[in-house]
Amino acid sequence: MAKGMSAPEVMIAAGASLTIFREAPPLEGAVAAALGAFACDNADAGAGLIREAMARLKDEGFGAVLGPMDGDTWGRHRLVIESDGRAPFMMEPQNPAHYVDAFAQSGLGIVSRYVSAVRPTDAAASGSAAPAGLRLREFDVARAEDELTRIHMLSLEAFAANHFYQPISRDDFLASYRPVLKAIDPELVLLAEDEAGELKAFLFALPNLVEGLRPKSVILKTYASRVKGGGSMLTNAFHARAQKRGFVEVIHALMHESNLSATHSSNTGSHVFRRYALWGGRL
Repeated sequence: MAKGMSAPEVMIAAGASLTIFREAPPLEGAVAAALGAFACDNADAGAGLIREAMARLKDEGFGAVLGPMDGDTWGRHRLVIESDGRAPFMMEPQNPAHYVDAFAQSGLGIVSRYVSAVRPTDAAASGSAAPAGLRLREFDVARAEDELTRIHMLSLEAFAANHFYQPISRDDFLASYRPVLKAIDPELVLLAEDEAGELKAFLFALPNLVEGLRPKSVILKTYASRVKGGGSMLTNAFHARAQKRGFVEVIHALMHESNLSATHSSNTGSHVFRRYALWGGRL
């Protein structure tokens, strides 16, 4: 298997383009490449280019492909496959319907599904008991890189079991968050620390600024916890703060449909308004 560190490769054909990332998460134990930065004018052109990329990668010794995925799940990945017509939220993937048809016609199958849901800020809180000994505080924007470094370390641990997880370096993690630092509302980014000051849980949320300077919705982007009940404690505090700040709705963004966060979202009165999928297959 001739896989090594290599730069992404752009493939262009009549009416379609994609980028091959040869450092991708494995699929069912097989060494995989990712097909990202995908675009096509029509489904036939897109499916044809995907199949061409698959044939090339099979000749190189790869065992599987994933897509659309810009390298790994820290980058842009998945397509919208179902929507109730709600306007896109900030940082949400968007795509024409024929992109979905292209992947469906390529011979690949859906290997992972995701949802976004919305709930009123005044919906009932989770009944889970908060863990003892944790202190809740807000994100310190004056020490943003230090705060994000600690969040990075917890993320590597908390998300290790996620579908198609690959670790990300501290520098790449910081780079991914720098573009949104100006949008951060410290009262909506919460950290939970133990008595020794060790970070045990975090929640990262952003106002949905595509709605304007006074958005009615806020996006719960991600949360994670090292201790049982830490996530529920943070989400209960967050939803109460969001309501107090005047937000009407909370968007629970881009959850894997089998993750605990999706279950918690459903249990607290949310409504799924968008579904997404990631494709893959053996070569």
